[in-house]
Amino acid sequence: MATIRQTEPDDYEVIVVGGSFSGLSAALQVARARRKVLVIDAGKPRNRFAKAAHGFMGQDGRTPAEILDTARRQVLAYPTVRITEGEAKHARRIGERFQVTLGNGRQLWTRRLILATGVTDHLPEIPGMKELWGRGVMHCPYCHGYEVADRGLAVLGTSEKSAHQALLVRDWSSDVTLLTNGTDTLTDEDRERLKQRNVKIVEAPLARLIPRGRELAGVELKDGRTLPLAGLFIAPRCSLTSPLAQELGCEIEDGASGPVIKTDAFKETTVPGVFAAGDAARPLHSITFASADGVMAGVFAHQSLVFR
Repeated sequence: MATIRQTEPDDYEVIVVGGSFSGLSAALQVARARRKVLVIDAGKPRNRFAKAAHGFMGQDGRTPAEILDTARRQVLAYPTVRITEGEAKHARRIGERFQVTLGNGRQLWTRRLILATGVTDHLPEIPGMKELWGRGVMHCPYCHGYEVADRGLAVLGTSEKSAHQALLVRDWSSDVTLLTNGTDTLTDEDRERLKQRNVKIVEAPLARLIPRGRELAGVELKDGRTLPLAGLFIAPRCSLTSPLAQELGCEIEDGASGPVIKTDAFKETTVPGVFAAGDAARPLHSITFASADGVMAGVFAHQSLVFR
């Protein structure tokens, strides 16, 4: 991990809560505008479980930790940036500024606040699921499908959108199975479309995932059958990792996989002066989307300092 500078006086022009892809991207824009910015990093990025990151131009195949370590060093090269390790527990508006309280009780002040706090995935309670998450069990075929292509793949049904995911994953392999896990969410139209795409349907509940080291070898069904697999895709439900948006009074919307902080086109929330970026503030998730969100939030948080 890059060396982290300790903060000086606890008063900033912008505080970014979250030190992963969206947070560091936001901080970089503010730093290049030569404004004083602090990043609060709890050190638990969502994709810390992934074996490698893919689809991120210039970084394809590197581990998320390697990419973030490089990003921290580059951001910290700017003299107006500070990064502090910790968790932002509370935030409130006082007059024209925001007060952020860390877990150790330390209080920080800022004129603008960027929430890049991310989401938490809630995985099905199936033995082996958590151990293989981010490796043999994945959420995004664009991020991880190429590495398991042309082998046995499956989609675990978690909602009515799982049929859509199975139809999509079919482009990475001719051997794709939709595991409904004993639930009945498929419509007649779903079944016909899956049939046309040659996606198999297995409706028996899952008993466990079968590992091969830290990779996925297959799944065992409760009826005793086993299904060899190289990859299992799921669309887990998500929750906001931090309560700061609700505490500040930001409006929350329902997204495809869980709650989303509502923002405008410039990534400002419904609370003036509070911006949000990354997985917590958009329905579609990837590190490229998160980084682009961070750029938007950083640029327009800076511009709001100039024009308001």
